[in-house]
Amino acid sequence: MESNLIVKLADGSERSCGKGIAIATLADDISPGLRKSAVAARVDGRLVDLGHALLGDCALEFVPLDSEAGLAVYRRSAARLAAQAVKRVLGADRVRLGECRETEDGFSVDVQADEPLTPAVLRAVEKEMDAIARANLPVVRRLLGRDEAIAWFGRRGEPFLLERLRELPAGAEVAVYEQGEFADMCDGPLLPSTGRIKAFKLFGVSGAYWRGDADGAVLQRVHGAAFLKKSQLDRHLALLEEAKKRDHRKLGRELELFMFSEEAPGMPFYLPKGMAVREALERFSRSFWRKRGYEEVRTPLMMNRRLWEQSGHWDHYKDNIYFAKADDAEYALKPMNCPGHILLYNNRRRSYRELPIRYAEFGQVHRHEYSGALNGMMRVRAFCQDDAHLFVRPDQLEREIAGILALIDEMYAAFGFAYRIELSTKPESAMGSAELWERAERALEQSLRRRGAEYRLNPGDGAFYGPKIDFHIRDAIGRSWQCATVQLDFQMPEKFDLSYVGEDGGKHRPVLVHRAVFGSVDRFVGILTEHYAGAFPLWLAPVQAAVIPVSEADAESALALREALEEAGLRAEADLRQEKLGYKVREAQLAKVPYTLVLGEAERAGGTVSVRRRGESAAAAMTPAELIARLRAEEAARA
Repeated sequence: MESNLIVKLADGSERSCGKGIAIATLADDISPGLRKSAVAARVDGRLVDLGHALLGDCALEFVPLDSEAGLAVYRRSAARLAAQAVKRVLGADRVRLGECRETEDGFSVDVQADEPLTPAVLRAVEKEMDAIARANLPVVRRLLGRDEAIAWFGRRGEPFLLERLRELPAGAEVAVYEQGEFADMCDGPLLPSTGRIKAFKLFGVSGAYWRGDADGAVLQRVHGAAFLKKSQLDRHLALLEEAKKRDHRKLGRELELFMFSEEAPGMPFYLPKGMAVREALERFSRSFWRKRGYEEVRTPLMMNRRLWEQSGHWDHYKDNIYFAKADDAEYALKPMNCPGHILLYNNRRRSYRELPIRYAEFGQVHRHEYSGALNGMMRVRAFCQDDAHLFVRPDQLEREIAGILALIDEMYAAFGFAYRIELSTKPESAMGSAELWERAERALEQSLRRRGAEYRLNPGDGAFYGPKIDFHIRDAIGRSWQCATVQLDFQMPEKFDLSYVGEDGGKHRPVLVHRAVFGSVDRFVGILTEHYAGAFPLWLAPVQAAVIPVSEADAESALALREALEEAGLRAEADLRQEKLGYKVREAQLAKVPYTLVLGEAERAGGTVSVRRRGESAAAAMTPAELIARLRAEEAARA
């Protein structure tokens, strides 16, 4: 080999190498420790295997196992380990491979098998995974031509892989990874051997349509967790157990917050207590809207099809829209609120002096989801968005985005939520010119930088009409939920010919900003139910105080106290059942009521009430006036 390559390393140093040298060999030359810790590399920013040959001058960065990219390689490899084990346990000719993919905390594997993957089968698969890992099989990457790969996987009886291969253009090359007798198509990179996979756990099987197509084959999806160390896996499994206890579907039933019915799949029903939580959230939002100059509006649930064609939703979203016909016209249940707000703006001529206009709405929307994707309040077909649309002059844009970012930060602080930010850029399905997209992306990026906010770039994940900033909140047990979004839109103003009269008397185009904080109010209720494990803070609690008389003689005093609390704007219930005091106190505790108030002969005589706060064993004596003052102060502080 000629020594004619210059490789620039991440620390700024340079190495002279022979053309065609494998990255793994170079790593060994630099340091045996580096070869051991690295699982992949970036060549001029492109992620590749350690077996990749260097053919020209390049910048090279090694990817360690304990990095974010390294963990993705690890989990991608764990998925293939699971797929190989399934084939071994059931027989290779009885299992057709679908897709293997890494997930946020592990992996999933889709297979079509001749028998169900029962818990007993999963236990056998997990045992076989351990055996394959201990065997430390080398993982070898091969490049095959499209036709060669079709013939090769055809002989192996893999119809789903063949379907993917036949969609490739003639002459395309396909990366195939082999470990022992197992093979799969994969862009990679993967770990160099199966022995690097140390800690994993299979925890369930679900149904899945091939490629998400309800008319396609039904596969079995194996779910698994994979971590670098057993201690990390154990912590994750403990978190999953805690998540089961906090499951909003379970707590929603037990606390009588919300329910679902087969008469309206994916559409939540709110019981009185759940409605109290939702109303508290809406009051909370409205208080911020008023302070920041938003005007609340209401738009129809159903609008003519031509509106959705004009907005672009018809082309990009029609499979998710519900339709109805009336008076020989086709209507759509709105999947989004923005076109309705645009009609409000276009209701009359606008002056530059009126802008910014900030419309806000708790807007009910409907979006069709496959029944298999529905998940309690987290994935529904009908939900309410805390939507706002701001119509602004270009010179106001940065200030308005800064105001939205501050609003989101302030509102999330009330729940104790930390968050991370993602900036999502132009997707393949985007509409509009590249110039408008560049302007929009630049405006969002500058707003984040001026605020000093840390963010991650998420290329290609913007909305079809513009780039967006997404906020991912972290709940009490460390799970991430995408909620708030800020989307910049230069497209809709063009499509609907929005304008305002400028200071020069001419027509000018406003910029449209889409904004939500909760995202889906219903989903946010579900998230909060799990975040607080049903023990809502006082300001959100459906019942803030349970009044419990010691005996029947105290019932009248209990009713009077409940009435006084309600007159003060607090939510209270009186338990007048002929049950033992301890039983009723225990019931209030199980219902996670923030304050339990006991009234007996001693309290009546002293003009006080015995007050016990949730989670505390000691009770304090207070007058009704002192109690009300305390509860109102705590509610106002949102403590």
